[in-house]
Amino acid sequence: MFFTCFKGSYAANNTELYKKIDLFSEVLNKINNEYVEEIDQSEVMDAAIDGVLQSLDPYSSYMSPEMLLNMQTETSGEFGGLGIEVGMEAGVVKVISPIDDTPASKAGVKAGDYIVKINDIQVQGKSLTEAVELMRGPVGSDIKITVRRKGVKKALIFEITREVIKIQSVKSEILNNEVGYIRLNAFNENSSDQIKNKLKEINKNKSVKSYILDLRNNPGGLLSQAIKISDFFLDKGEIVSTKSRNKSENRKFFAKKGDIIDGKTLIVLINYGSASASEIVAGALKDHKRAIVLGEQSYGKGSVQSIIPLKNKGAIRLTISKYYLPSGKSISEVGIIPDIEIVEKDEDFKINTESDNQLEFALKLLNG
Repeated sequence: MFFTCFKGSYAANNTELYKKIDLFSEVLNKINNEYVEEIDQSEVMDAAIDGVLQSLDPYSSYMSPEMLLNMQTETSGEFGGLGIEVGMEAGVVKVISPIDDTPASKAGVKAGDYIVKINDIQVQGKSLTEAVELMRGPVGSDIKITVRRKGVKKALIFEITREVIKIQSVKSEILNNEVGYIRLNAFNENSSDQIKNKLKEINKNKSVKSYILDLRNNPGGLLSQAIKISDFFLDKGEIVSTKSRNKSENRKFFAKKGDIIDGKTLIVLINYGSASASEIVAGALKDHKRAIVLGEQSYGKGSVQSIIPLKNKGAIRLTISKYYLPSGKSISEVGIIPDIEIVEKDEDFKINTESDNQLEFALKLLNG
C-alpha cells in the first residue's frame, strides 16, 4: 500500500515537473519570436540556469566554460583584482569584506557596501559571476565602481587600479608591552602554521599577559584552517559541525588537549566583514567561553560551496552543507553576536590605526 502511494506521488511530481519544463520552453519560444530585439538563446539559457541556482541562496551560481577558465587563470598574474569578497543580496552585489592592503581596502570600500555600477554599467539584474567578470581586468588597468552605503544618502564612487592580489595572511606585534596582537586576514593553507609560529615568538616575551585575535574584514577560507586555529586556544570540546543533505556526510570536529597560550585572557575582534571561517573561530571560542568576542555582528555566511564540473566544461558553484556552532546554532544569515558591541566610530575608521576605537577599547579592557 505504501509503495503504491509513494509511486503515485512520485508520478504526480514528475508530471508537474514536465509541465513546468513545457512552460519554460513555451516562454523561451515567445521571447525568441516576439521580444523587441533579437536574442542570443545561449546567453538566455545561461541566465536561466544561473537564475535557478541564485534562487537557492546568495552563494550558488553557474559558470560558463569561459567563466570557469577565467577563474582558473586568475592566479597566473595576468589578471588583476580589487581585493574584495562579494556575495548577492536581493539581486544586488554586496561586499562581504575588503581584504587588508588591497586596492579596494585602500580606496575605502567597506563591508556591507552595495555595488550598483561597475564602469557605469548597472549591476542589478546581473548574476554574481557576471559582476565578478566585470571587475576583472589586466593588472594596472583602472575601474570605477559606484556603491550605496547604509546611512549615506549619496552614492559613493571609487576609482581603483587593479593589482595582483597577494594576501599577507598573518601579522603580529606586541602592543603596550604586554598584549600579543595577531591579525588574520584570510584562512589559506598556511595560516595555522603562521599563527602558531607567531604565537610561539610572542610567548617568548614573558611580559605578555593577554592576547587579541583580530578577525575583522576576514572573509574566511579553508574550514580545515578554522578548525586548527580554534584548537590552538581550546583544551577540549566541539569546534564546529557540518550538516548536509546526505546524513552520512555530516561531520563533527573536536579540539585536542593543549592551549597554546596557557589559558591567558583572549579577545577576538569581529565586524560585519568577518565571515565563514572567521565566524567558526569566533563562535567556537565564544560558545566555550574561552574568549571575549568584541566588535560588531559578523556577516552570517555559514555554508560550504563546492565547484561541480558540468559536461559542457562549465561548472556550478553549489552549497552542499552548512556550519553549526558547538551550541547547535547556525551561522547562516545570523552571524556571531559579540559579547561586547563596539561600533566603528566614524567614516575615517581604519583597522589598527589611531582611529581604531574597537582595538583601543579591547586594550583598555585588558589593561584593566
